Amino acid sequence: MAAVGRRHRAFIGSFTAAGGPGLVTAEVRPGSGALTVTGRLGTLPDPAYLALSPDGDMLYAVSETAEGAVAAYRVAGDKPETAGPPVPVGGGPTHLALHAGHVLTADYGSGGVTAVPVRPDGTLAAAPSGLLRHTGCGPHDRRQRGPHPHQVQPDPSGRWFVSVDLGTDSVRVCTLDGGVPVLHREFALRPGSGPRHLAFHPDGEHAYVVNELTPTVTVCRWDAAGGALRPLAEVPVLPGAPAGDAYPSGVVVAPDGRFVWTATRGEDVLSVFAVQGDGLRLTGTVPCGGHWPRALAEHDGFLYCANERSGDVTWFDVREGAGLPRYDGSVEVAAAACAVFG
Repeated sequence: MAAVGRRHRAFIGSFTAAGGPGLVTAEVRPGSGALTVTGRLGTLPDPAYLALSPDGDMLYAVSETAEGAVAAYRVAGDKPETAGPPVPVGGGPTHLALHAGHVLTADYGSGGVTAVPVRPDGTLAAAPSGLLRHTGCGPHDRRQRGPHPHQVQPDPSGRWFVSVDLGTDSVRVCTLDGGVPVLHREFALRPGSGPRHLAFHPDGEHAYVVNELTPTVTVCRWDAAGGALRPLAEVPVLPGAPAGDAYPSGVVVAPDGRFVWTATRGEDVLSVFAVQGDGLRLTGTVPCGGHWPRALAEHDGFLYCANERSGDVTWFDVREGAGLPRYDGSVEVAAAACAVFG
């Protein structure tokens, strides 16, 4: 893989409890976006989400188990190499991100955000440096009896990070103080919407929150100076009423800021939105190429979809001017959960 170059590698997480291989390394063919699996490592249970260090030398993964953990790997070769033991964090972590010298985890099961320091060599400290516990609930009887942070995401300025909480219908804007996550402000979304993931626009002034419990995207204004998120509008991700289950999962903004893409499980479609100032306009949907699309990622003009229940990662050419994904191929990865590129 060293000859291929860092910008042409993909790392795929999968649910080992459902038969997935764990962490998967793939080569990305330049120009076509095609993936070829080159290595597997199955030592970490259920690596549901991954993040790469800025230099591409280290890979971090959350273990979405009842106990919960985060682990670090060196990725210079064909497959990840373990770089120290997993570090316990809150139960059921679903997401992680790097921010201010720490790995942050969104602990869906236990309802908090954990910070783990990153050492100078990229390995993780033996224990977390801090925890922010969320409080609150929502109107959905089964899914919102308590807080369920689903994602942590640094803002483009690097000053803040946000925690998107499905259980409390809110987004928390936070900082790190001596390695401890600290709440700055909490911003409410529509009750019962169930926010899952947020993506920032390249202009640094807008953000888009995909909602899991209602098939919509909430368009927000983002004020980096004050750390403020202001909801503006809520837009359906489907052109009509869903035929059955419809649970949006991932949201991605095009690097040039012209389009937003979302994935919806059950309906198994990708939706395309044109960005129009403070709004979004749904321009079309296409099949995701599999079943139960759990996560989306964009890389070098291609959109990648991790389809959990069909066990594959599909890719789509999005280089055309209209932003409509054109299916190009797939690779088998049982119980696929996410893909990241570097």
